[in-house]
Parts: sequence; C-alpha cells; structure tokens
Amino acid sequence: MHDDDQPRMREDAAARLSGEALDTYSQDELTERIALLEAEIARVRAHFDKAASHRKFADALFKPQGSD
Repeated sequence: MHDDDQPRMREDAAARLSGEALDTYSQDELTERIALLEAEIARVRAHFDKAASHRKFADALFKPQGSD
C-alpha cells in the first residue's frame, strides 16, 4: 500500500541513466549525452513552469473572498 502524501520514486529512464557506467563512452559520446540530457532538463523545466502557472491561476481563481 502506498501513502499518497509521500513522494514517489519512479524507476524510469532517468533513474537507470544515473547508475549507468560511463567508462565505455568516448568524449564525443559523452558530449552528445550531455546535450541530450540538457535538452530533456529544459523540456521538464518548461513543463514545470507551465504547471506552476496553471496552479497559480487556479489558486487565484478559487481564493476565498477577503483573504488578502
């Protein structure tokens, strides 16, 4: 059973990547990997910002009157 109030650790591609041995990669492959990871970070940040914006709008919309 999982308590929904506790953060969940997802076993996904990012978690698997963090444990992968890097000693078999060339510098060019590592540079490409860094670029791909940075692009993924940018994508996740953009989604986070969009979600935060929606949350801020919803909070303002449903804020009780006179609670400034």
